[in-house]
Amino acid sequence: MTSGNDTQFPEHGIGARLRSAREAAGLSVADVGQQLKMPARVVLSLEAEDWGRLGAPVFVRGQLRSYARLLGLPVDQVVQVSELAPVVATELTPRTYTPRMQRVAEQASRRAVYIVLTLALLVPIWVATRPQIEQVAREATPLDAPADPRPARNESAPRKPAAPMLRASLTPLPTRPAAAALSLQFQGDSWVEIRGADGQVVESGLLKAGEQRSYRAGEVTRVKLGNATAVRVLHEGDVQDLAPYLRASVARFAVSSDGSLAPPAE
Repeated sequence: MTSGNDTQFPEHGIGARLRSAREAAGLSVADVGQQLKMPARVVLSLEAEDWGRLGAPVFVRGQLRSYARLLGLPVDQVVQVSELAPVVATELTPRTYTPRMQRVAEQASRRAVYIVLTLALLVPIWVATRPQIEQVAREATPLDAPADPRPARNESAPRKPAAPMLRASLTPLPTRPAAAALSLQFQGDSWVEIRGADGQVVESGLLKAGEQRSYRAGEVTRVKLGNATAVRVLHEGDVQDLAPYLRASVARFAVSSDGSLAPPAE
């Protein structure tokens, strides 16, 4: 290694001094890069004084210090001779401070301006429409009811019996409930998954023997039956054949808008 007391640098720059010191120490570019954990191109750029390829001056300055320290050169003098721009602290611009009372006064003044502008718009409208409003109110006032034009009834005259009035019955006629578009009758336990028109699950789980489910037209779109042989599927009261939709013991089928069965969409 070159002695740390050797502070003489050739006139043609610090890069040549670094290269000379490296060669005098018997180190190759690869050796320097391995010891400093530095790419070989960075070592060559330092020796060529190609600072522009090494990034910001603060990074170049740190790399020069590491290289000079490895070769035993005076670190501060190497950095000084390199003539890199000094590190300048970022100047902080102070924010303008507004006292709290001033902020409150400014907000109050803005609100007052808003109120004044609102009144300036509403008062002329009220003055212009007030006569029409009063006229409408007068016309809507009910007048005294006129006297009954029918002659007074003679209480001494015999009254005629009132004709019998026919009263219409308000009891609604019985209506026949509409048959469900799709019905499921469980003769044994079966797992089911039923989806609605929006694709969301309407019902999912294990239904026991004896249970029944009924759906209106368009209420469900897809049905999956786990133990399909234990389920009777009816469309408007008619039993449907599940054979076309059966795989092993599971039946999958789509339900049309009228409740009829159809092959499931893939």
